[in-house]
Amino acid sequence: MKISNSFIAHSDGKDTLLVSTGTSDFSGLVRSNASAGFIIKCLEKDTTENEIVEAMIKEFDAPREILERDVKKIVAQLRKIGAIEE
Repeated sequence: MKISNSFIAHSDGKDTLLVSTGTSDFSGLVRSNASAGFIIKCLEKDTTENEIVEAMIKEFDAPREILERDVKKIVAQLRKIGAIEE
């Protein structure tokens, strides 16, 4: 899975924005915190939820269970707006 070509990710160093290019049913932008921004960055290339969790373990000081829950939640939200290609 990866971010759909219908969306563009932009990071200003603090927040990550995910913007629809207008070719999807979703119109608008998604502003992300640091962990969601990290997940979006991981999704710029083809990856799996497990690979994202492993990358987050190296980046963040948090229990695996919490990171797994966060990844599932963010990926589900991105799927809901059509931002993920399988």
